[in-house]
Amino acid sequence: VQLQASGGGLAQAGGSLRLSCAASRRTSSNTLSNYGMGWFRQVPGKERELVAAISWSGTVTYYADSVKGRFTISRDNAENTVYLQMNSLKPEDTAVYYCAAAYGKLTTIHKSYSYWGQGTLVTVSS
Repeated sequence: VQLQASGGGLAQAGGSLRLSCAASRRTSSNTLSNYGMGWFRQVPGKERELVAAISWSGTVTYYADSVKGRFTISRDNAENTVYLQMNSLKPEDTAVYYCAAAYGKLTTIHKSYSYWGQGTLVTVSS
């Protein structure tokens, strides 16, 4: 599975951004519908943090406490794309955001994610 993340950029505190993660080519081996998906973020000097995850069907989601109520993860399996809607952004949300795929059901175990996108930078100014 090849993943491409996009949608990062500069936002003001309180603003919104929407990240997208798409499989670059839709083939029988490159469909996201068999994968739980996650959005991670990382800042220099810190470990990569799982911020949101979604099951293959889209019916089960997980959010880190730091983003609960502000971020929404969703997916469109017909479009082979996963989204992260980020509202009420804070300066501490500044990070490189990565999407990742884990075969099977939703997981919060980092090692279960086998495929990673290239990362997209989100910068939130105060």
